[in-house]
Amino acid sequence: MDRAGRSRADRPVPAATGPLDAAGRGSVGDGKAAGSADAGTARDARTAGNAKTAGDTGNAGTARDARTAGDTRTAGDTGTAGDTGNAGTARDTRTAGNTGTDADGTTAGHGMTAGAGDDAPGASMAAVTGSGGGRQRTLSARPVMCHLALVACYLAGGIALTWPRVTYLFRGQLPQNRDVASYVWDLWWVPHQLAHLDNPWFTSHMAAPVGIQLGFDTTMPLAGLVMSPVTLAFGPSASFNLLTILMPGLLCYVMYRAARLWLRSQPGAIAAGAFFGLSSMLAEQDWTHLNIVAGTLFLPMTVEAAVRLRRHPGHRQAIILGLVLGGCLLVNQESAVMAVILAALLLIPWLVRHPARSRLAPLAIGGAVALVVASPQLIAMAQQAKSGGIIIDSHLLAVTSKKYGVGIGDLFAPTQRVGYYGLHQLAAASGSSPLKGPTAEAMPMFGLLLTVLAVLGLAVSWRRRSAWQLAALWLGCAWLALGATLYVLKVQHVPFQQWWNGVRVSPVMPYTWLMRLPVLSAFREADRFAILGLVGAALLAGAAVDWLRYHARPVIIAVAGLAVLEAGYSAGPPSSGIMATARPALDRPIAADHSGSIVLDVPFGLRGGIPQYGKQMAPAALVIATADGHPRSISYTSWVPSTTARGILAHPFYAQLMRAQSSIPLAPRRNAAGNQVTPAELATARADLRGLGIGWAIVWTRHPNPQVDVYLRATGFRFSYRVDGAIVFRYAGR
Repeated sequence: MDRAGRSRADRPVPAATGPLDAAGRGSVGDGKAAGSADAGTARDARTAGNAKTAGDTGNAGTARDARTAGDTRTAGDTGTAGDTGNAGTARDTRTAGNTGTDADGTTAGHGMTAGAGDDAPGASMAAVTGSGGGRQRTLSARPVMCHLALVACYLAGGIALTWPRVTYLFRGQLPQNRDVASYVWDLWWVPHQLAHLDNPWFTSHMAAPVGIQLGFDTTMPLAGLVMSPVTLAFGPSASFNLLTILMPGLLCYVMYRAARLWLRSQPGAIAAGAFFGLSSMLAEQDWTHLNIVAGTLFLPMTVEAAVRLRRHPGHRQAIILGLVLGGCLLVNQESAVMAVILAALLLIPWLVRHPARSRLAPLAIGGAVALVVASPQLIAMAQQAKSGGIIIDSHLLAVTSKKYGVGIGDLFAPTQRVGYYGLHQLAAASGSSPLKGPTAEAMPMFGLLLTVLAVLGLAVSWRRRSAWQLAALWLGCAWLALGATLYVLKVQHVPFQQWWNGVRVSPVMPYTWLMRLPVLSAFREADRFAILGLVGAALLAGAAVDWLRYHARPVIIAVAGLAVLEAGYSAGPPSSGIMATARPALDRPIAADHSGSIVLDVPFGLRGGIPQYGKQMAPAALVIATADGHPRSISYTSWVPSTTARGILAHPFYAQLMRAQSSIPLAPRRNAAGNQVTPAELATARADLRGLGIGWAIVWTRHPNPQVDVYLRATGFRFSYRVDGAIVFRYAGR
């Protein structure tokens, strides 16, 4: 205790300067600092954790008064990150990190991690409370239990702030959404193919009988593999619901681990995790785009793995980074691009400042591991590209890329979540309210509180180069998320207007140039770059909470209360519909048919991403497909390969069905434009149908399009039964 009666662990510690990897010399894993330099003398250093230091050469000095909350040991060069030097004398080692010098020679001051980092949160808790009672000592001695307790708290917070999402698991429900249906199908398809030792990157169960390549689809093979036991035991809908329930909490935890490498206090790191995983931006994606949130899980993991590699260049850390990057590609390609960007931003400056074989070798190993892990996905992508499966009209790509830009005010305005608590006027501050302005999807909003805290975090950490790097990441990604033009209060502005593939774009917007690059042109949702920016914003906000802990602790309570107003997302009825995970009355006769015949779903189309053909499918169509196992004529994928489109449209039956869906009648009738399906075209379609292998047709409406109904009956389908708002036909042939 000091003279003011405070525990020394509670007294403020000066902020560090230097890059991210030099901000706290205790790493998350073993808490060891890499290298050595002249650290000088640490006379009043306060550690909270298991702060081990290990260098290359030099005198570790003398530990005269080691009063630590953990177990402070010196070996080699204490508290440094250089190459050689004298660690000096540690007279009173009570540090919240290690005093040292970064690789550039910039004094790191007091380190920003609490000794053993996030491998021992219990040690930090013990430091905050002093020696404490037996319970505190027990917690500090069991870091695994502390981690599990923290994960449980994060999971509980995610469940509360996405309510009633968790109830869907027990009620057998799903959000009535086509994307959700496709994820359920994906989680079924991967275990199905693995059980049959077959290729999960191609399917003949969609767009049948032609089939469709899934190299660029949101198949999530790694997630499907991990969830295989749940899928095989309880079904793919249970796997989907369970994943969406777990994701917010897991996102919080992986960001917490990354934050412990940069922030000096446990509360700051916990707050950074919550600001990230419980943000409205990611919570909304959790309801609608499972692949996005599952891929985002790897972004903080990339930060942690890259920082560890900088601190301890070696095979182990390189392999971990390679596994993270390769695994990310097996979940979501867009997230993999973001993860590579993060890794490059962290590792390239480190390599350029001190190029050496000892640093190049681990990077080569990490890259090789990533390629090996991701090789199945890369091969599937290459095969699809080689067959022309990603050829898209440049004008269509330009139009859709421009469509997903977000208004500049929307990024930093209060999130729409505040309207959930009755603060509708505050929610209306967003130019995109109610989320249908220039933004075409999701909720790409940092929120007002996170913005204020991130700015405060930058202000209190302005001496640290890494703080400015995080700010550049945050604001740079926000700039990319604006898209190719600038929206201000729903008004479009195009500074220095140019035309690109028939679309107006602004050369001052970085996304204008990014979407012209051969690979990144597929990154057509500009607003998703806000997710990458959220990494930097959450860490800066954690730094603000870290500062408040030492200077204005009561304010943290107010910050937590305000954060709840903008956190999470709920999309229950009436804002969105609900569909059942199973429809036995509708699907039982089809499931009982073991002929493997194709099921035709009407509306019929090849939809999902770009390009698109036909009509939007019924959301439940792919869900029940996982129960009966029959191939489907429809498809819903991120990309519709041109080879698949040509194959389907080459079948006269499908081509005339699309015309019937557009209200083109059979002869002798004509529509207003004078179009009709001639007797010859009908005869060709009927003959084609006999060879397609279609046995059933489900019309997903009580009142079908009259032209479609007539067309189905004319080609040989006969009414079978009507249930659950759908009409089922069976092919009789003639």
